Formats: sequence, C-alpha cells, structure tokens
Amino acid sequence: MAAAAKPGGAPAPKMTTNRAGLTKPDYRGLPSTLCAGCGHDSIASQIIQSAFEMSLKPHQVIKLSGIGCSSKSPAYFLSRSHGINVVHGRMPSVATGAMLANRTMKAIGVSGDGDTGSIGIGQYKHFVRRNVPMVYIIENNGVYGLTKGQFSATADLGQKLKYAGTNELMPIDLCLEALVAECGFVARSFAGDAKQVRELLKAAMAFNGTAVLDIISPCVTFNNNPDSTKSYTYGKEHEEVLQDISFVQAYEEVEIEQEPGTVQEVKLHDGPRILLKKLDRSHDPTDKLAAMRLLAEAREKQEFITGLIYINESRPTLVDLEGLPDTPLAALQDDKIRSTPEQFASVMAEFQ
Repeated sequence: MAAAAKPGGAPAPKMTTNRAGLTKPDYRGLPSTLCAGCGHDSIASQIIQSAFEMSLKPHQVIKLSGIGCSSKSPAYFLSRSHGINVVHGRMPSVATGAMLANRTMKAIGVSGDGDTGSIGIGQYKHFVRRNVPMVYIIENNGVYGLTKGQFSATADLGQKLKYAGTNELMPIDLCLEALVAECGFVARSFAGDAKQVRELLKAAMAFNGTAVLDIISPCVTFNNNPDSTKSYTYGKEHEEVLQDISFVQAYEEVEIEQEPGTVQEVKLHDGPRILLKKLDRSHDPTDKLAAMRLLAEAREKQEFITGLIYINESRPTLVDLEGLPDTPLAALQDDKIRSTPEQFASVMAEFQ
C-alpha cells in the first residue's frame, strides 16, 4: 500500500494491488439491478473500496442478508466471497450459526430498515446483545421499496407518501436500540457522504464484535421527497457531522497535524486506530450515556447526526463466551464433535 502523503507534499500514488495481491476489480460483484441513483449502490461501492484497502481475502468473507432491496445488494460486491440470502428478518440467526461454526470468517451482513426494524427487530436485538462478530449494515430509507413503498418502522412521523398516505407512528431509532442492547460499535452515516461511509466501514471491519452501521440510503423511487429525513436533499442540507473520521490500519505509519485536544484516538483490537477530529459539536464516543443523550436530543430536534456514536471493545464476543477452540467447528473431525456409541449409551442410561 502506498504511504500517505506528508503535509504539503505531493499526493501519494493510488494503490493498484493490495497486500492480498488483489486489485479493486477483484472485489466487485454483479451489475446492479436497483433503481438508478439508489443509495444502496453507493454503499456497495464503498464496501468494495473498503475491503480493497483493508486487503480482505474474499474467500474468508461471508455475506449475509435477508429480504428487500437492501438485501439484494450483497450480489453487487465481493463476488469471490461466500454468501447467503435468508428469510425476511432472520439473517441474524443464520449469521450467529455461521460465526459459531467458523470463527475465522469475516462476516458482513446487509439489512434494511424493514428487514431489521420491523419483522426482524427481535432477531436484531438478540444478535446485538450476544455480540456476534459481524459488520451489521442497515441500509435505511424508511420504506419497503421492493413492495412498492409502504412505510417501514423507521419512517418519519407525519411523513406523507403518494401511495401510502400519512405515517402516524413514531419511528424506531435503530442506533438507539443497538445502544440499549449493549452494542460495542454504533455509527450512523449518509450514503451521499462517501468518505465518511468508507472510513466507518473500515473501522467496523476491524472491530472485534457486532458493529452496527445505520446508513441513511435514500429511495429515489418512493421516498426522496425534500421533507423526508431520508432523502438526498434533506441529508445534504441537514447532515451534522460529529467528527472528521480517519481509520488507520496497524501496519501503516501515521503522520498527522494536530492541535492539542482536537483529535481523539481510539485503539482497536490488534492495533488499528480510529482518529476522530472533533468538529462543531463535542462528543465523546466512549461515553454510552452521552451517546444515548445525543441520539435522544437529535430525535427530538429532528437533527441528522452522523459519525461514530459509540465504541466499546471491552465486551467479550459470543465466540469468546462459548469458549470455542481455535480450530473452527466446521473443520473438526467427527470424532471431535460427536459422541461415540458407548458415550451416547452411557448418557442415555442416566435417564433410565
């Protein structure tokens, strides 16, 4: 990887081959079948860029999704990886089983506000509280785009849509739900902010645990009205960015210009770092109560807050809690995971 340019120096040459020996085209998928201008395609392109910069090995990645426009998007990135598209709202259960069976895989889950916030809300909450190691991306547009634009659980109160009428219910804040469930990495971004999405994705990929990234991803067909908080217009005009975020991998040499107190460094498992340059609003992402207060205030004022909301690496993952061996369960021989007939008979005898 090319080193970053020093302040005042010439731009560093772009990396053409990463540490895995792959080029950026190696991380692409099939051509998108989504509507032209869909925010989901912007997110897919940043997943491709992030995976390339992180030198992920595609054959060690598993992509998971449920049902919906968002859940189609894993087909559009990392074609060389493993993937499964599961029943509506049930992706977290399958992801849990996959990570328990093979702890060496890097899991990237893509869901939507309907898939996660409506039918899958129970799955989502339990997945987060178990701290299953996975990047959990929510492509949030406030509607069921695949079934012609009904309101989802994250739709704005009072939102009017041509075919759905007026939404009379309060929206669910999926970042706040993650915080209540003790999630250790909670962030919100906007599909129109490519740099922020990319840096947050790289940080999430390096995080050891469940990393929830709620990305407002406008539906250009059913929910792109200027008064919708999930439209391109609203996002561009009202986005309030908490930090200028930079992710630094452990093997990179870092040189930054810094005034005292302006940059907060968060060290991740095995060496990577997140550099957070505070902007107009001061926020400590390691303070859970401050994170909850921030989201509550933003909800009350209908502010569009983006950035790293909360991070905490102290929680053990489900893989750690279950005491799984270093060798993945999927790779163990039968005699290591199954009882012999004699052992089975002995156990059954105890119930007679």
